Amino acid sequence: MDHDSSDTPDTARARKVRRGAAADAPPQELTPPDVDPATNGSDDEDEARLPDILEETGAVGEGLLATGHDAIERAVRLAPTSAGVYRMLNANNDVLYVGKAKNVKKRLSNYARIGAPQPARILRMIAATVSVEIVSTTTETEALLLEANLIKQLRPRFNVQLRDDKSFPYILITGDHWAPQILKHRGAQTRPGRYFGPFASAGAVNRTITALQRAFLIRSCTDSFFESRSRPCLLHQIRRCAGPCTREIDFPGYATLVREATDFLSGKSHAVKQELAGEMEKASGELEFERAALYRDRLAALSAIQSQQGINPRTVEEADVFAIHQEGGFSCVEVFFFRTGQNWGNRAYFPRAEKTFTPEEVLGSFLAQFYDDKPPPKIILLSHEIEESELLANALSIKAGHKIEVSTPKRGEKKELVTHALTNAREALGRKLADTATQGRLLEAMATTLTLPHPPKRIEVYDNSHIQGTNAVGAMIVAGPDGFVKNQYRKFNIKSEGLTPGDDYAMMREVLQRRFKRLLSPPEEPAKAKDDDFPQWPDLVIIDGGRGQLNAIREIFESLGLTQVSLMSVAKGPDRDAGRETLFMPGREAIKLEPRDPVLYFIQRLRDEAHRFVIGSHRKLRKKDIREAGLQEIPGIGPSRKRALLHHFGTLKEIERASIADLGKVPGVSAESARKIFEYFHPQPG
Repeated sequence: MDHDSSDTPDTARARKVRRGAAADAPPQELTPPDVDPATNGSDDEDEARLPDILEETGAVGEGLLATGHDAIERAVRLAPTSAGVYRMLNANNDVLYVGKAKNVKKRLSNYARIGAPQPARILRMIAATVSVEIVSTTTETEALLLEANLIKQLRPRFNVQLRDDKSFPYILITGDHWAPQILKHRGAQTRPGRYFGPFASAGAVNRTITALQRAFLIRSCTDSFFESRSRPCLLHQIRRCAGPCTREIDFPGYATLVREATDFLSGKSHAVKQELAGEMEKASGELEFERAALYRDRLAALSAIQSQQGINPRTVEEADVFAIHQEGGFSCVEVFFFRTGQNWGNRAYFPRAEKTFTPEEVLGSFLAQFYDDKPPPKIILLSHEIEESELLANALSIKAGHKIEVSTPKRGEKKELVTHALTNAREALGRKLADTATQGRLLEAMATTLTLPHPPKRIEVYDNSHIQGTNAVGAMIVAGPDGFVKNQYRKFNIKSEGLTPGDDYAMMREVLQRRFKRLLSPPEEPAKAKDDDFPQWPDLVIIDGGRGQLNAIREIFESLGLTQVSLMSVAKGPDRDAGRETLFMPGREAIKLEPRDPVLYFIQRLRDEAHRFVIGSHRKLRKKDIREAGLQEIPGIGPSRKRALLHHFGTLKEIERASIADLGKVPGVSAESARKIFEYFHPQPG
């Protein structure tokens, strides 16, 4: 939004106060700028929570089901054949469900049919219904908007419910003062100025504003504080404000700064950076190095903003990206906001929905509620195709006053954005599910479920990775009462010669023998961990595999005389489905836990963390092997000198091109070593 201000430097009044230490610093400038005082939005970012589990009762009584069918049948007789919204109510007049239909009479008739196959959730809803209320609408589009509004207001038991729905913060550059102010804004956009957003969180806005102050020196103080200045405040001294309050900068100069900031937030970041780079070169050429340094710092601040934004699209100017992931009976919808070609953050939502809802059903209902009180962007990208995407696009287009596109991309950059959002949704739900129970309770539950002698204080999980036997590496991750203990993680480069490529048993045998032989010396007093409260000996060892892997590991432990450590293997479910794993322990029948069991999900997290760590270690080893190819055979060139050479020259090709003199400049490389390296790449004939 653009708003012109009628204030000028000549008409603006400067109310002076006496000089004093209290007047040197603005009241809140050294912390992230506050919300626009004209709005009452809260800065507190409530962390999104998992919804309560919706309890599923047993079979529905025939009597209650018949009563519900009768109530719906009565409503069918009076229902219109046009579009509308219906509400199902129970005996306490509480709304059970809000639905919409193009033909309300036809939709309710589906519920009224006795003996028709219905999901258990629908049968429970029908059994609890005693009356139905109907509101007619002109079009199905109006019905969609009304349905979303009623669901948000009434929170019906059998609907998908959007939870933790707060207004998003914006950046506001004010337009009602001759020296515009930059600040965070929530709520109604009634104050004159330009609004940029939405941003996913207050933290994202605060970081961006702080960087923008360093880049463009725009004030963040209130108008009253501005008018009271007799000398610049501390922000001017630390180069985060141009000091317009005391005319340290003139009106045209400050207007230029505001224009540059507005252009940057409007998507013209490349042009702004080019302009600043040109000014820096010009100042440097004129030997005005202090002014050149100022432009350098401003460019660095802009680069910091863009580096914090992570993925920034090249072809998508304005879009919201939605991706949904379901696991353990819960759903997570991750939302990314892209404006002016920049990533302005993401946020995870955990809508309340029964586990029988498909991802498409949850996402469709979520979207209608999400945009009930928010302006939609030009493009909405989805991870799943929803049934009413065209209807939703029409409804949002009417609401926004311009065309809205709702699509599920199949290729290209848009698909990449959706895939990135889907990964974040999966990870967010994983973190949230793991946090639903405290680590201590999880360990206690694990001890009970697996019949362990006591809750494990140290759990070690092992995995290995290789490509046809090359660059084989094993890894160990550690977890305890405080979660993952990453300073205890270890990787093992597989050293045994003569291993059959792909022999996972032999690789795991080497890893475990190296690990536990070290602990067994001296056997009477195991080595202490750095933290004496955290044991060095594991209570439970977990490996990825089935009964065969478990038996192989048990033989290793028996040969080493290890009897105090519990063993378990985790076999993937059919089609590698998470939630259908089988657990194996020595001397016991296979264990299968319910998909919602927190213990199972905790075990999955342990296994996945080990897999992540070993894959990362393998990739580093393979990259290093490829990168250092050609240096391996040079006599006297060990790992330290190899690293020094690569750090100095960057690539193997540059090392090959270097002269003896250049090689000798590398720290740790003597003249003799430089000669050997040069001769290795440039052998003399004869």
